[in-house]
Amino acid sequence: MLVLLASIFVVHIATVIMLFVSTIANVWVVSDLGTGSVGLWKNCTIDGCGDNLSYAGEDALKAVQAFMILSIIFSVISLVVFVFQLFTMEKGNRFFLSGATMLVCWLCVMVGASIYTHHYANGSINNYEPSHHGYSFILTWICFCFSFIIGILYLVLRKK
Repeated sequence: MLVLLASIFVVHIATVIMLFVSTIANVWVVSDLGTGSVGLWKNCTIDGCGDNLSYAGEDALKAVQAFMILSIIFSVISLVVFVFQLFTMEKGNRFFLSGATMLVCWLCVMVGASIYTHHYANGSINNYEPSHHGYSFILTWICFCFSFIIGILYLVLRKK
């Protein structure tokens, strides 16, 4: 049981770190020609990164930014609640609060990544027509899977 809790804790920390990286890094869509990449905050070219996103004022991008930030917040809250429950909860109880908070994180990641996929992932709006998904985009979908698995495991596990 201790090994299971430790491994879930490690995966949870890895998920928090990956959420930070995927939200902060500007590599959601990468040009196939190697001329630049686009993130949630900036457009990076060979000359450097600048605040010149052509669609920076769009509500869809602001929603993606908000949901990714919320996912980080809920993931950190879930981690803190899990550690708190680990030391204060009676034996035999389940980690409901940690699991519910992590599933809210999962929902935020899903909404943010889905909006970005629908509006911006094809590269045409970024002027990078031959493009592919960058590591930030891929990390976001990995965090989507991990946060769901962690949330369900928290709901199923009992403290022994």
